[in-house]
Amino acid sequence: MTTITVSENESFESALRRFNKKVQGDAVLSECRRRRFFEKPSALRKKKKAAKLRKSRKQTLKSQRSY
Repeated sequence: MTTITVSENESFESALRRFNKKVQGDAVLSECRRRRFFEKPSALRKKKKAAKLRKSRKQTLKSQRSY
Protein backbone atom coordinates (compact mmCIF):
# COMPACT_ATOMS: atom_id res chain seq x y z
CA MET A 1 0.00 0.00 0.00
CA THR A 2 1.32 3.41 -0.95
CA THR A 3 1.32 6.02 1.80
CA ILE A 4 2.87 9.42 2.35
CA THR A 5 3.05 11.59 5.45
CA VAL A 6 1.95 15.19 5.07
CA SER A 7 3.58 17.85 7.23
CA GLU A 8 1.57 20.69 8.75
CA ASN A 9 2.87 23.43 6.46
CA GLU A 10 2.78 21.37 3.24
CA SER A 11 0.21 22.33 0.63
CA PHE A 12 -2.32 19.86 -0.72
CA GLU A 13 -0.96 20.22 -4.27
CA SER A 14 2.59 19.29 -3.30
CA ALA A 15 1.36 16.33 -1.24
CA LEU A 16 -0.76 15.14 -4.16
CA ARG A 17 2.22 15.52 -6.50
CA ARG A 18 4.39 13.43 -4.17
CA PHE A 19 1.65 10.81 -3.88
CA ASN A 20 1.27 10.55 -7.67
CA LYS A 21 5.03 10.11 -8.11
CA LYS A 22 5.10 7.41 -5.47
CA VAL A 23 2.16 5.57 -7.07
CA GLN A 24 3.89 5.64 -10.45
CA GLY A 25 7.14 4.46 -8.91
CA ASP A 26 5.43 1.55 -7.17
CA ALA A 27 3.72 0.60 -10.48
CA VAL A 28 0.31 0.40 -8.79
CA LEU A 29 -1.66 1.63 -11.80
CA SER A 30 0.09 -0.59 -14.32
CA GLU A 31 -0.52 -3.60 -12.07
CA CYS A 32 -4.18 -2.62 -11.78
CA ARG A 33 -4.53 -2.33 -15.57
CA ARG A 34 -2.82 -5.67 -16.06
CA ARG A 35 -5.17 -7.42 -13.63
CA ARG A 36 -8.33 -5.67 -14.83
CA PHE A 37 -9.40 -8.59 -17.01
CA PHE A 38 -8.61 -12.25 -16.61
CA GLU A 39 -6.19 -13.66 -19.14
CA LYS A 40 -5.84 -17.36 -19.72
CA PRO A 41 -2.42 -18.79 -18.88
CA SER A 42 -1.96 -19.77 -22.52
CA ALA A 43 -2.57 -16.17 -23.60
CA LEU A 44 -0.05 -14.95 -21.03
CA ARG A 45 2.56 -17.39 -22.34
CA LYS A 46 1.87 -16.30 -25.91
CA LYS A 47 2.22 -12.62 -24.98
CA LYS A 48 5.43 -13.27 -23.07
CA LYS A 49 6.91 -15.24 -25.97
CA ALA A 50 6.03 -12.43 -28.42
CA ALA A 51 7.70 -9.85 -26.15
CA LYS A 52 10.81 -12.02 -25.90
CA LEU A 53 10.91 -12.36 -29.69
CA ARG A 54 10.55 -8.58 -30.17
CA LYS A 55 13.34 -7.96 -27.69
CA SER A 56 15.69 -10.41 -29.40
CA ARG A 57 14.96 -8.92 -32.84
CA LYS A 58 15.62 -5.45 -31.51
CA GLN A 59 18.89 -6.61 -29.98
CA THR A 60 20.09 -8.25 -33.22
CA LEU A 61 19.20 -5.15 -35.25
CA LYS A 62 21.04 -2.97 -32.77
CA SER A 63 24.14 -5.16 -32.92
CA GLN A 64 24.09 -5.22 -36.74
CA ARG A 65 23.90 -1.42 -36.95
CA SER A 66 26.96 -0.92 -34.79
CA TYR A 67 29.28 -2.55 -37.37
